[in-house]
Amino acid sequence: MLKKYSSHSLALILLFFASISYGQFNIGVGNKAKPVDPISAISYEDPKSYVIGGIEVTGVKFLDPNTLISVSGLSVNSQITIPGDAISSAIRRLMDQGIIEEVAINVKKIEANKAFLEIDLKERPRLNKITIAGTKKSEVETIEELISENRGKVITEALVKNIQLTIKKHYIEKGFLNTAVKVKQVDDTIRVNNATLIFDIDKKDKVKIDNIVVTGIEQVPEWKLLAKLKKTKERAPLRIFTPSKYVPKTYKEDKKAMVDWLNKRGYRNAQVIEDSVVSNANGNVDLYLHLNEGNRFFYRDITWTGNYLHSSDTLAMILGIKKGDLYNPEELEKKINGIPQNDVSSFYMDDGYLYFNCTPIEVAVEGDSIDIEMRIFEGKQAMINRIILNGNTKTSDHVVMRELLTKPGQKFSKTDLIETTQMLSKLGYFDPQTIDPRPIPQADGTVDIEYNVDEKSNDQIELSGGWGGIQGFVGTFGIVFNNFAIKDITKLKKYKPLPKGDGQRFSIRFQANGGFQNYSVSFTEPWLGGKKPNSFSVSLFHSVQDYAKLQNRIEKLYGNGGYNPYFGYGGLTSSYYQGYFKNTGGSITYGKRLNWPDRNFSLSSTLSYQYYDVENSFLLANFRNGQAHDVSLNANISRYSLDNPQFTRSGSSIVMTATFNPPYSLFGGNKSDDQIKWIEGHKWMFDADWYSPVVGKLVFHAKANMGFLGKYTDEVGYSPFGRFVVGGAGMGLQNAYNIGVELIGLRGYDEGVVHEKTLAEQSAEATGENSSNGQLSRQGGIIYNKFSAELRYPISLNPQATIYALSFLEAGNSWGSYKDYNPFRLRRSAGVGVRVFMAAFGLLGFDYGYGFDPIPGIQNKGLKKFTFSIGQQIR
Repeated sequence: MLKKYSSHSLALILLFFASISYGQFNIGVGNKAKPVDPISAISYEDPKSYVIGGIEVTGVKFLDPNTLISVSGLSVNSQITIPGDAISSAIRRLMDQGIIEEVAINVKKIEANKAFLEIDLKERPRLNKITIAGTKKSEVETIEELISENRGKVITEALVKNIQLTIKKHYIEKGFLNTAVKVKQVDDTIRVNNATLIFDIDKKDKVKIDNIVVTGIEQVPEWKLLAKLKKTKERAPLRIFTPSKYVPKTYKEDKKAMVDWLNKRGYRNAQVIEDSVVSNANGNVDLYLHLNEGNRFFYRDITWTGNYLHSSDTLAMILGIKKGDLYNPEELEKKINGIPQNDVSSFYMDDGYLYFNCTPIEVAVEGDSIDIEMRIFEGKQAMINRIILNGNTKTSDHVVMRELLTKPGQKFSKTDLIETTQMLSKLGYFDPQTIDPRPIPQADGTVDIEYNVDEKSNDQIELSGGWGGIQGFVGTFGIVFNNFAIKDITKLKKYKPLPKGDGQRFSIRFQANGGFQNYSVSFTEPWLGGKKPNSFSVSLFHSVQDYAKLQNRIEKLYGNGGYNPYFGYGGLTSSYYQGYFKNTGGSITYGKRLNWPDRNFSLSSTLSYQYYDVENSFLLANFRNGQAHDVSLNANISRYSLDNPQFTRSGSSIVMTATFNPPYSLFGGNKSDDQIKWIEGHKWMFDADWYSPVVGKLVFHAKANMGFLGKYTDEVGYSPFGRFVVGGAGMGLQNAYNIGVELIGLRGYDEGVVHEKTLAEQSAEATGENSSNGQLSRQGGIIYNKFSAELRYPISLNPQATIYALSFLEAGNSWGSYKDYNPFRLRRSAGVGVRVFMAAFGLLGFDYGYGFDPIPGIQNKGLKKFTFSIGQQIR
């Protein structure tokens, strides 16, 4: 057991003179001196005054002697009376520290009027080891983590009690209200002055809630109030997600939440008059709450005082509360301070009035009506003095500074501060959860703004190999540097593994198997010239699909001419099909951020060139043999206001894209041997995403995507390239064929099979011109629609491993003809999934989907339950 000290033991210590042995000392005059026992010079009836000649500390191993002497209050050359209060006070001071087990102050010798003292101590043992008993092994690890910081500390009564309380608190929060923790101290026989504390835990049974009884309410249904007790629930057979348990802290929080809910609905005087917790014989409890909901109140007159810059009518219009509206203090506070760009404080602070303050005061309460006086302090305009940046250990200062909307010399703006935080989050270099902007007022009326950020790793590496299906072995290597620094490319010391910090993006990727190879490289400078946010990108790529090698692989797996799941019966035999598909190209993109209609808009243009070399291709509509050149100009306008790219809670992303090829046919040619030489046509695409919080951490995500191909002449028709292939994860065909199509995901269906065929396409499939037995209906359509709705819930928001679960509803389709287009004829699906964002690998997606509209004539009716995706899917 722990050693305890009573007042009796302290008294014995104070009477040290009767039990200590003294050394000898010489006293006398001149050279004549004789040894005298110093105790004979001490009399309790005749205390004498001495000067402390020296102090020695003995018996300590870990504590600093000089510090102990200082704590005692004794000092060399100071005068004390022996016996006297100074000695007893010194002992009390040392004992009060809680780190000393025994104290004795001895007089070692007396020379003339000098007394030499010895402080003899015994230290309390230090906590060397903690042992947890009486609970499960999995719980032991959690408990040890909670109390591990106590190792190495001096064992005191306070330390032991704190550890016991920590353990009890842990179990009480889990509903084990009656947890008991016993402790035993065992001295270490090997390590001197060390000990082990053994905590024996008896958590007993969990205390559940049998009944919750609410009385005193008249106007609000009881079930609504009970619903506001989010974590305090009655015991019920089917209660799974919120199990019943009584936790005093949570119960207190839920009571407050219930009253707040009533306040927000006009019940200004609602309160819990009394409540009680009654223990039952089964160990559970009943909760009794007696409420007074009071009357419902409404706003009557709202007046403004102290407003010299803006009229009361203007402020009232911004506030948006009218006479007769339900009285809601929380909503009132939100409309004063809580809606950026749309609250009263933003109206002032966006004009530099940092010190603005508005205090609503209830000046009259009559019947069910309340008059509010809005007392305003406008203050003076504050100019930004300087910007302070902390935490960017990898990213260069100028990369962060150029993104800031708050500049020295400008007027302070609340909206600029909030939008700057969002822009820093969009960069992807910092943890969005910890970006912390702090205005720091200065004595001269200006303001410094301090931005605190935490760097996170956002480079991505893809290194994989696999074996399966008709592709055999597939090897992939890819790397993306999202914070590249090309100016340091010649500085070997900057390679970690490549130069970083300038905000540029560099990526390279290789993928190959027996019949397919794909190479790509790209570079992006987001601030071309370094003065304006005008981006410049360049990319190059090359891919080859060798169908002969693909055919050899199929023959090995399924035999020549037999059934296979890719081409049906007899399709794609070596005597029928040999060929290849090659695609080489590059692009240059120039982008610009816009300030109108707001700062979230951007505009970009891309000039691209692709060269196609095709022989006996079965993958493209109306293009089986030949070479083609594709020169296109792409215009893109977008608005992006998502709050967090990893797990978005609010905001929207809207993108409109138009792509044009020159109309070569209008200039008298474009065909040779019935094969298109120069691709022509135009394409229009629209993508929209919208996010909004629902309740708590639950987020709603709505999505709409659509695209259209256009032609210049009926003679040339629609381009065989860039068509819309719908189905699956929206990425599988890209890895398999890379045939220059737009891949659109639709979970619950196989890759690329969602398509409403025209009569001509159905006839071509029936005769085998385009595919075998309908198995390869993946040439795409000239028009598509897709709509999605998701509910997302975060599991982990760690920036290094963000995980969230989702459920979804989706519907989409593609059509080969405008005559057949029907926006209401969609293939529907529903399911659940999970997303895992890892800094090194990007976003990984796993989904289970159920398709409601089978597609006749193809394997498995086009349905596919499980899909896997890599990267953020746009469509």
